[in-house]
Amino acid sequence: MKRTTIKDVAEAAGVGVATVSRVLSGGSASAETRERVLAVAAHLDYRPSALGRNLRQQRTGGIGLLVPDLTDTLYGRLAEGVLACARSAGEPVVVGSTGDDPEQEAELIGMLLEQSVDRVIAVPSGDAEAWGPAIRAGMTVVFVGEQPEEEPGDDDPLDELLLLDGVRTPPKPDGAIPTVLADDRSGVRTAVQYLKGLGHRRIAYLGGPGHPRRVAAFREALGELADEELIVFAGGGRDSAYAAASGLLQRHRDVTALLAGGNRLGEAAVLASRELGLRIPGDLSLVMYDDVPWAELCSPPLTVIAQPGQDLGYRAAELVLRAGARRPRGVLLPTELIVRGSCGPRP
Repeated sequence: MKRTTIKDVAEAAGVGVATVSRVLSGGSASAETRERVLAVAAHLDYRPSALGRNLRQQRTGGIGLLVPDLTDTLYGRLAEGVLACARSAGEPVVVGSTGDDPEQEAELIGMLLEQSVDRVIAVPSGDAEAWGPAIRAGMTVVFVGEQPEEEPGDDDPLDELLLLDGVRTPPKPDGAIPTVLADDRSGVRTAVQYLKGLGHRRIAYLGGPGHPRRVAAFREALGELADEELIVFAGGGRDSAYAAASGLLQRHRDVTALLAGGNRLGEAAVLASRELGLRIPGDLSLVMYDDVPWAELCSPPLTVIAQPGQDLGYRAAELVLRAGARRPRGVLLPTELIVRGSCGPRP
């Protein structure tokens, strides 16, 4: 007989998997929703507590790896780092793609619990509350590249990172999930200073979902030159990124430099510039966060903020494998500005 899963409960109750997870773990939900979810769970004979006992008593080993997009070059490098470390420890790795969707992330967390995978490395898509059931069931979790939104009143991750430079251990509240991060602030700050040194004053930022540290660092580095109208955000898809880049460059013809907050956004900026007849770097200087193979093949090659994707994965795997040992609360790895041909003096 097929065992009832958290997805079955969600579908029968007409709510998302993340909502079921919150209700069953004692998290926030309306009284009506809570009553409906609990009634459906009882009717379907769903017992999440059994999963926790199974996880603690019958550990199967292995590491779960959850990333937003397996086709993204950065996450591919991150996975290589995890696999290299896990291979040396003789641990198998189960890889899942969340699509940067909190509901899909919650479903995958439930599946890993049911499969008794007790160590997980994740680029989180949802908020911290979504991971509550996994933590309470005894799962060892390490975040990499991102920190999920905390409950109101928690420390702002940016405030912690402002104190750091280079490879450090960022201070975290007791009980917080260890996180391996690239030093976004230092990378963005260096890039903006480089553009300002070339004479640029009208510098735009093209961002996407997540990465709040990058846009905060951009505002901080520009100071009084920061213009909120030049800070534009796209959705997660390529079409959205292109629309945002094209709209930004059409509305603000006086922009002479652009920092794209990710490789998909950088791709969109290159395409939009070509469509609009803007020469790089003659009319527009372009810096992209994240180095990918095609960046060096562009004409001209793109100046990038490179982050150590493989090292991020390797260090995250090291942390998650040290269950029971004293682990640092987090690791911050350096970024590097690689200057190529896509930036020049202000026109």
